[in-house]
Amino acid sequence: MPDGRQETIDEMADWWKTSISDIGPGVIRLRGHDIAELIDDWSFVSVIWLMVTGAKATPWQSRLLEASLVASVDHGPQAPSIAAARMAATCGIGINNAIATGANLLGDNHGGAGQQCVEMLYEIRHAELDGIDPQAAVREVVARWKEKKRYLPGFGHRFHPIDPRRDPLLSLIDQAAAAGEVSGDFARIARAVEAHLSEGRPHPIPMNIDGATAAIYAELGVEPQMARGLFVLARSVGIFAHAYEEMRSGARIKGPMPKSVLPRYVPNPG
Repeated sequence: MPDGRQETIDEMADWWKTSISDIGPGVIRLRGHDIAELIDDWSFVSVIWLMVTGAKATPWQSRLLEASLVASVDHGPQAPSIAAARMAATCGIGINNAIATGANLLGDNHGGAGQQCVEMLYEIRHAELDGIDPQAAVREVVARWKEKKRYLPGFGHRFHPIDPRRDPLLSLIDQAAAAGEVSGDFARIARAVEAHLSEGRPHPIPMNIDGATAAIYAELGVEPQMARGLFVLARSVGIFAHAYEEMRSGARIKGPMPKSVLPRYVPNPG
């Protein structure tokens, strides 16, 4: 084969080169594992970990990841991503379009707090490792974050006095730490932030789902951006379920409010 043609073929083969999947006639390997092996012996959660990290999960890694994904699946149609998917589903589009509509709403303000909380927990831990007293590290980092954000990511909830997902997730981290599988440092830091925020308040500011799952992802060494991706993956299950339910309801062009309620008109003050 002429050298020029081989160079062209090599260039084309390198265009989408990947260490994730190896696909050829009669061959499917994911991260070096044959698809038949994965079908026979691996759980879906362990395959998720394999795909995004390239490593085989330990039993505790799988357990912690599964718990965080299950806890993040759904929070009802009052969540904008769920409501949008349900409205989209009544407009005659496909289920994939409805799911995408909901997932596309998971941004910095709705769906991004877990990623942000992982960043904050890492920042506090790095301050500790630099020799700053743990309580001082919490105070300093929290103060910096509160300067740039009105709400501290991972803490406080609009209607849960105590997020029912908090304790089960933190308990799993404690069990994994006791077994020597994770450090437990990030669960400790998350609890310290919660205690700091609640100092002197008649009503505490509780850790929410984003804070609890952030503690898990930080214990697992997950990069912040990956934490958001994992949340989107989990919440897409709830988005799918709600969109499918709405499709089966027979409703058409369902808006954000009942037809008997119209938006209040406010004259332009100018």
